[in-house]
Amino acid sequence: MPKHTTMARLARIETSKSEERKPAVSTDDAGQATKPQDDATLHDKLLDEWGMGIITGAVAPGERLPQPSTELGNPSRTVTREVTRVLESMGLVSVKRKAGATVNPKVLWNPYDPQIIRWRLNSPNRPVALHELSQLRVAVEPVAAQLAAECATPQDWAVLTQATMDMVAYSNNATSREYLQADILFHRTLLSASANPMFAALGDIVAATLQGRTEHRLMPQVANADALRRHTEVAAFVRKGDGEAARKAMEDIVNESDEAMTQMTQ
Repeated sequence: MPKHTTMARLARIETSKSEERKPAVSTDDAGQATKPQDDATLHDKLLDEWGMGIITGAVAPGERLPQPSTELGNPSRTVTREVTRVLESMGLVSVKRKAGATVNPKVLWNPYDPQIIRWRLNSPNRPVALHELSQLRVAVEPVAAQLAAECATPQDWAVLTQATMDMVAYSNNATSREYLQADILFHRTLLSASANPMFAALGDIVAATLQGRTEHRLMPQVANADALRRHTEVAAFVRKGDGEAARKAMEDIVNESDEAMTQMTQ
């Protein structure tokens, strides 16, 4: 066998081993945990299968969780128990002795759970979910911007400004990972800068909404120039301490996003 062929095969083997040693979970630029779809474990796949089944109504309220699909093989009792516990923590199922896990009515679900949001955005009812999320954002983010004008620190100012600069830098490719991360960082920072822990806790929800918009191709390739300008204005108004102007600019941002997504889903 030629020497160069042997060396090439050895290189491929070492590359494969290196890939296997990579951690399944990494972090994005906003410091949030991410997990590539290809690295999904059996636990993740079963969670997604059952979760989507509940969210879409394929498994109706009062029904027991079905057997895993044939694609998943035969998950161990430990895996099914762990997945059931996760669903229970989301309010999607109730677990009772002898009755097992049964699906709860929608009123008992935790609508703020980022995973439930992602499942809803992957469902046929995506337009409704997006509009509801936009309604939540318009009720919270303008007020957060107003509070940030009073409470933001110099570090907050710096992060907001850098995030807007990055958004502008990647605005010709607004569907890119870099633009999305800058956008998420801007909104997370704004919520945190409000100094209201209740608002700051909504960062994952806003991040899931922005990520869903990009993943489902509801973001234009080139960012809306007015939306970019308003992001820059919010950062400037927060730094100047102009709460009313920051509130109005943020309200315009969220309304523009809702209108754009509505048009693209019609």
